[in-house]
Amino acid sequence: AFLNGNQDEVVYMIQPEGFVDPINAGKICKLQKSIYGLKQASRSWNIRFDEVIKGLGFHQNEEESCVYKKESGSAVVFLIL
Repeated sequence: AFLNGNQDEVVYMIQPEGFVDPINAGKICKLQKSIYGLKQASRSWNIRFDEVIKGLGFHQNEEESCVYKKESGSAVVFLIL
């Protein structure tokens, strides 16, 4: 899930262990998306999730930020993280 989070800031990392590319051996990587292990990953994923869910017509509960609600006719859907 965290792999889909967007980055709000520029993050660079060294090449992962086991990465073998003699042409680019001394280069670093610029991350385009959040990945596991980054302290920003959870927040980035949560912001992206919130945008997508609200785009689908859900409304966030004011008292409990992890609860979303969508009403359609007589049907009510709750989404709880």
